[in-house]
Amino acid sequence: MSDNQPNSVLVIYTDGACSPNPGPGGWGAVIIRNGTIVSELSGFAEHSTNNRMELTGAVEALNSVKDPCRIKLYTDSIYLKNGITDWINKWQLNNWRTADRKEVKNSDLWRQLLVQVEHHQVSWHWVKGHSTDPFNIRADELAVEARKVSNPEGATTTPVQLHPDNIHLFTGVTCKHATGVGGWSVILNWRQHVRILGAGATGMSANQLYLVALINGLNSLKKELPVDVHTHSGYLYDGATQWLKNWKNRNWRTREGGEVSNKQLWQEVDKLLSRYQVSFYLENKENPHCFLQESKELAREFEQEFSCR
Repeated sequence: MSDNQPNSVLVIYTDGACSPNPGPGGWGAVIIRNGTIVSELSGFAEHSTNNRMELTGAVEALNSVKDPCRIKLYTDSIYLKNGITDWINKWQLNNWRTADRKEVKNSDLWRQLLVQVEHHQVSWHWVKGHSTDPFNIRADELAVEARKVSNPEGATTTPVQLHPDNIHLFTGVTCKHATGVGGWSVILNWRQHVRILGAGATGMSANQLYLVALINGLNSLKKELPVDVHTHSGYLYDGATQWLKNWKNRNWRTREGGEVSNKQLWQEVDKLLSRYQVSFYLENKENPHCFLQESKELAREFEQEFSCR
C-alpha cells in the first residue's frame, strides 16, 4: 500500500493466533487512516507459535506500507512490544545470541521487523487484548479466521473473558526433569497496566514452581483488589480451591496422615489468600488467553537465562 501523504499518521493494529501452541497459526492486521479502516490483511502458517504469529502480523503490516510513513502500531502482545522497544538492543549487541550462546528465538522475524522500523517512523503501543477496542477485536478476528484456514478442525472455544476491574494473574512454568532446571513467570494485568515477573530455578518441580509464581505475583500487588488467577496447573487449581481447607483442618496432614507435600509453600499461599479476594480459573489449553501463552514462553526465557549462569 502506498501512502502519498508524508505527514499523515497511519494507525495499525496487529494480532496473532495459534491453537494449540505450537500448532496451526494465523495473523491479522488492520490499517487505519483518519479513524477509517483502509486495509485488512491476514495470513496463516501450518505450524507456528503464538509469538511468531504476533511478529509476522507486525512485519507483514509494515511491509505493506511502501512509502516511508509515521505509524502508530498497536499490539496486545507483550513479547512483541517489549522485544522491539527493549530486548532487541541487547540481542543485536550479542550478534543475535542469548546469554548461553543460542540463537535468539524468531531472530529471522526480528531482523525483518528491524528493516521495517528503519524504513518507517514507528511508535509502539500496547493494548489490552480481548477487551473493547474495536480495531483490536477486528485484528483478532482476522487472525483467528486465518488460523482456521490452516486448521479447519481446530479449537473454536470462546476466548477467556476478563473482568475489567479485577487484577488478573497469569502463571507460566517450564521444568526440565533431566537437568533439574526450570523457570516461572507471572503476567499481572489490571486495566491497561501490565507487569512481568519471573526467574529461573533449580531443584524444584513444576508444581513447586507454580506455587512460587503465585506467591510472588500476589506479594507484588500494590492494590487490594479482587484477583483472578488464570492457570493450566490442575495441582494449583485443585489445591487452592479444594484441598487447602482440609489440609488446614487436619493440621497440614493428608488424609493418610502424612505431611502435606510442599507444606511451607502452601502455608505462604494460605496467608496470601486470607489477605486478598482471589478466584482461580483452570483454563482451556486448546484455546488459552494470549497472556497464558506469553507467560509460558517467558518462563522458558527465564529458564534459559538461569541455566547459562
